[in-house]
Amino acid sequence: MTSEQHLAPFRMPDRLFAELAAGGGSAAAVAFLERAERARRLLLLRTLLGHLDALPTPLTPVAEAWRVLKEAAEKSPEPVERLLLAPPTGGWISHMLRRVHGTAVGPPLWAEAGHFSALALSASLHAGTETAFDVPLTDGRLPLPGLGMVRLPGAQEGLTVGRATTTGGELTVTGPGRTTGSVRVTCRPLGRRGDTDRGTWLALRTLTHDGPDGTAPVAVVLEDLDPYRDLDDHLPPARLDEDEAREWQRLFGEAARILTRPATPGPGRVHPAMIRAIVPFGRTGVSPPPLPFVQVSASSGDSFGGMLIVRPASALALAETLVHELQHSKLAALLHLFPLLDDDRAERYYAPWRTDPRHLTGLLHGAYAFTGVAGFWRDRLADAQIADAQSADAQIADAQSADAQYADAQSVHPQGADAVERAGYFFALRRLQSRLAVRTLLTSGRLTVEGRALVSGLARTLDGWLREDVPPAALARARTAAALHRTEWRLRNVVPAPAADPSDLRFRRDRTVWPDGRTHAFATRPAVPRTADEHLAAGDAAAALVRYADALADAPAEPHALAGWIVARTILEPGRAARRMLARPEELLEPSPRV
Repeated sequence: MTSEQHLAPFRMPDRLFAELAAGGGSAAAVAFLERAERARRLLLLRTLLGHLDALPTPLTPVAEAWRVLKEAAEKSPEPVERLLLAPPTGGWISHMLRRVHGTAVGPPLWAEAGHFSALALSASLHAGTETAFDVPLTDGRLPLPGLGMVRLPGAQEGLTVGRATTTGGELTVTGPGRTTGSVRVTCRPLGRRGDTDRGTWLALRTLTHDGPDGTAPVAVVLEDLDPYRDLDDHLPPARLDEDEAREWQRLFGEAARILTRPATPGPGRVHPAMIRAIVPFGRTGVSPPPLPFVQVSASSGDSFGGMLIVRPASALALAETLVHELQHSKLAALLHLFPLLDDDRAERYYAPWRTDPRHLTGLLHGAYAFTGVAGFWRDRLADAQIADAQSADAQIADAQSADAQYADAQSVHPQGADAVERAGYFFALRRLQSRLAVRTLLTSGRLTVEGRALVSGLARTLDGWLREDVPPAALARARTAAALHRTEWRLRNVVPAPAADPSDLRFRRDRTVWPDGRTHAFATRPAVPRTADEHLAAGDAAAALVRYADALADAPAEPHALAGWIVARTILEPGRAARRMLARPEELLEPSPRV
């Protein structure tokens, strides 16, 4: 953390920008982005400390914490660098800047500023230096970034001031007791066991994966303790129980094996070592059982390499989400380096993966993330096709009759065929949706030179993928699902009125969030279709049309059924009228269509 490092200019090599613009990014490209984020973080930290220097506080001044941090960095640069680059550290810095500018709220400002002393304590423990700080305690707890959390049994509840000292890797914390006097805990946070059995020290958990072919093992922080692990607000610890932590380890190990494959870098190919932290969200135990897909995930430009995820039941869903959220981190870092677009923040653009209108920056983030997701499913399709072919060959070789030798691969290995269909569907859907968003961005007239170069790179990637073969049934379902989403989006959001381009759309005042169940429902072909949607997914548009019409007889303007009716009708009667109906389905709302 020297001044020479602070002043070093950043010039991204053209080859690294080209990798990122294509939607991918090698380890070298991601490392460059991380170095740039480090420089940005130090600049923001310096700005923040300038605001906090004069802050009235009962704690040790931030200037002393900064001195201790620098001293530790000189003795143990690598662990202190990890502390500085940890996603929660970036979250804390940005949250505090919002606090001092009055755009965020939280505990007393002096207490949140005291988190910097906790960061310095962690650095001191790594370096083995001696220091002493007056620190904030919340219900007797002191989080130590990158290490874990101290808990003082019998401590006074609420926000109090304690004393923390370090010497030779040992930490002692003293705080006011619940009744009288004080309570005290001594532990060695860098030890393997610490004082976990007594409950005074909770070590930070990590998710691990042994690299293939003797490569270095991967360790990703499973962050459930740091108060700044959330995307903005101060958050109390939410310790996972042991069973839930084991489930995270099991799923991460399987997801890492999916992602770690011998292949050149490209969109959708993420090495797990690029991920810095996973924040489990919304559940601390294994009950109730989670959904197979990820319900909620998010990331922040302030927390490079960190991601907040609701644990799914499927390793494949977790692997897809890791790709998705790292794409957001990469784009956020690029936006810190380059002005990519001129965004007036007006929410008026269609995003194929959202139920609400989006502003251009949100649309760009979605396009970049889902290009990566499309690449992820492209690889899964290739893997599934190879596995299915190998399985079919093995069964053919074992067959006893000539007829069996020519059996359809789907009948001899239906599970493999299902995997091919599912991967093909999501690849086809995400490449189509991403290309639609890219087209909107390119025609918006609001991209900078760098932004146009980036989005054009995405367009080239997606255009190449659109020429690749996908199983016909999966492709048909993907096109249908994409049309259904856009149609229902317009029915629920857009006021029937002439509009020259997307920026002229008028939006309904009564629009609300609506459930998009079709994206996942159309991933597989129903064996015995019953509902209108299932008939449409099965490729029987005529049967679907009849059932949608039955539903519309009772509620002629119901958006879900009307969207299905429109798409089924256009499949059965393609042509100019069908294209117009798909382009502006909201025009059918007044008057209602005859069904």
